[in-house]
Amino acid sequence: MTPALEAAYAQPHRRYHTRVHIEDCLGKLAAVGGLSARDRRILEYALWWHDAIYDPTRGDNEDLSAEMASRDLAAQGEDAAAIADVDRLIRLTKGHTVSAADRLGALMVSIDLSILGAPPAAYDAYSAQVREEYAHVPEAEFRAGRRAVLEGFLKAPILFPDAAFAAQYDAQARANLRREIERLA
Repeated sequence: MTPALEAAYAQPHRRYHTRVHIEDCLGKLAAVGGLSARDRRILEYALWWHDAIYDPTRGDNEDLSAEMASRDLAAQGEDAAAIADVDRLIRLTKGHTVSAADRLGALMVSIDLSILGAPPAAYDAYSAQVREEYAHVPEAEFRAGRRAVLEGFLKAPILFPDAAFAAQYDAQARANLRREIERLA
């Protein structure tokens, strides 16, 4: 981790989008088999940088994080093709949609969303942390916005584009989403 990344993930306004989230994502990646050394390196980079820029008042965090990754990786001497792959993977976390044929993209999105399928207590802690990150948003407005986001996830035919993640997390994720939506009503 670079000093800039360390500082970014330690910003005081972050509650969920911290180094703990990144380490959780990297742990989930470590358990994935069948990746080449290059693909694993690309995913590790993408996970490290995907939330490097996180300002809950902005809508371009993923784009800015991808740009930061591109600059930092170029400065470290990484090749242009790897940088382009990292940039693309980070940008996928904006909409969390990916082609079924895109294995790295499917893993990136599935790993990033895996918190949705956490046991209820861990999910509830995540939900509370997200609310803290959006403390500047009035309660009624937050509830409506959060509910819309969660309903969008719940209506998606595929939450986790990687089949192994879907098998492990989909049922619990949908239960968590329904439960939080009910609380927000």
